[in-house]
Amino acid sequence: MRVMAQMAMVMNLDKCIGCHTCSVTCKQAWTNRTGTEYVWFNNVETRPGQGYPRTYEDQEQWKGGWELNKRGRLKLRAGGRFKKLATIFSNPKMPSIQDYYEPWTYDYSTLTDAPAQEHTPVARPQSLLTGKNMKVEWSSNWDDNLGGSAATAKHDPMLAKIADKVRMEFEETFMFYLPRICEHCLNPSCAASCPSGAIYKRSEDGIVLVDQDRCRGWRMCVSGCPYKKVYFNHKTGKAEKCTFCFPRIEVGLPTVCAETCVGRLRYIGLILYDADAVLEAASVPDDHDLYEAQRALLLDPNDSEVVRAAERDGIPHDWIEAAQRSPIHALINVFKVALPLHPEYRTMPMVWYIPPLSPVVDVVKDTGYDAEDRTNLFAAIDALRIPIEYLAELFTAGDVAVVDKVLKKLAAMRCYMRDINMGREPDASIPAAVDMSEEEMYDMYRLLAIAKYDERYVIPPAHAEQGHSLEELATECAVADYDGGRQDLFGEGSGVPTPIAVENFQMLQQRQGADSLAGPEDKGRRVNLLNWDGKGSPAGLFPQRADRDSEDPR
Repeated sequence: MRVMAQMAMVMNLDKCIGCHTCSVTCKQAWTNRTGTEYVWFNNVETRPGQGYPRTYEDQEQWKGGWELNKRGRLKLRAGGRFKKLATIFSNPKMPSIQDYYEPWTYDYSTLTDAPAQEHTPVARPQSLLTGKNMKVEWSSNWDDNLGGSAATAKHDPMLAKIADKVRMEFEETFMFYLPRICEHCLNPSCAASCPSGAIYKRSEDGIVLVDQDRCRGWRMCVSGCPYKKVYFNHKTGKAEKCTFCFPRIEVGLPTVCAETCVGRLRYIGLILYDADAVLEAASVPDDHDLYEAQRALLLDPNDSEVVRAAERDGIPHDWIEAAQRSPIHALINVFKVALPLHPEYRTMPMVWYIPPLSPVVDVVKDTGYDAEDRTNLFAAIDALRIPIEYLAELFTAGDVAVVDKVLKKLAAMRCYMRDINMGREPDASIPAAVDMSEEEMYDMYRLLAIAKYDERYVIPPAHAEQGHSLEELATECAVADYDGGRQDLFGEGSGVPTPIAVENFQMLQQRQGADSLAGPEDKGRRVNLLNWDGKGSPAGLFPQRADRDSEDPR
């Protein structure tokens, strides 16, 4: 057993409201520059729907991920070394800009410079690639809120697998949101596909990154990733992908998408896994066994044998303690309600999801019965308008039993906690019906419903001795030189390298001395715009200095 650490994320889809705040803040932080106009490291999809890029889940077309050969060994769907060599200058299995969208802006000068005239001037959309006028027909979020409509759902590869069980009448459908980032897989097919060896998985925390100096723009990684979360920057000629906000992670802060999530649906934590067992787990013959095989990879951080092995393999003691408090371990292996996205791709993804229960509640509510009653909810799970098979195609390679068990746990938690919140005696038979104790059910409720910041994000700061280049600028991951100078990650206008950790002034000032950047001591005294009336200068608006009167707001 070789113990390694991995930063991982779980998203509770029952809480996602599709506001796209995560997408916008990620865009502003990481891809707000030339060449990345169409790039969305984080995007939120409406399901059922086509996804982004369109139909990315159709691996018969795109050949992403791994599959087993006749001898039961893993091989890349897109082919091995010889096939890649034959197609290295013309890769036929790569999405075009039409599968993403042609980025555009508007001719704003027409509005500002047009002379007085009878009709109001119109700012026409103009392509950012050609500069010509264009008709906007698709974007990364074009089918938002159109889940189940005949126009988009018929192109959903997952829906096509269960078309005989789905009724597409308007009154028979429902929708939910699916936020996506790079999966930072344990067995990344993007890294195996790269002829230059530019994509690598950091040994200290498992984050998958692109070495911009080694990248030669072959774009085999774009084809190799089944989630299509590797993008090509046509300006730099390099591949780019979600970095899991590693500069923030290294100082104990959550990713930008998690920090700004309105629904508080994201959980980040450290897990320990057996690196020697990854290949065996990814090679199980039956797709239905992949979920349990991957779950078995994740080690119990409270096991004394695992702790000794982790210390032997150089994992710091505070990281082991963080793994013991990790919400990821709790949701995946203790409560067993988090599921991987498309385990059949055999990449061993490390961004997991709690399937949505809300549509089930709506089904019962529309019948006039008590939507929170355990008996009604359990029965409704077996009679979804879009069947449970759809969720199973997303999260368990089609294994309905696993998803059914998860949804019943979530339904039981809702019923059990309603009795407590209504002042009634809790019914111990409810958690027992889903093989949980009352204490476990309350702990799961606390984590899913009312968890505090430091419970949702258990991120130990990095140790300098763990990596060769964990400094803030991380030169091996910086954007490549072009146009006579190094391009700044925060837009073309900056011109000089800047720290890429997205922190406020006080966090930067306290970096060297603070014990924890995620929970500063003065957090409770800082400005909250929700409770400020807008008059005067609120206390805490400006950082205090030792040589300044504490009552002077300037």
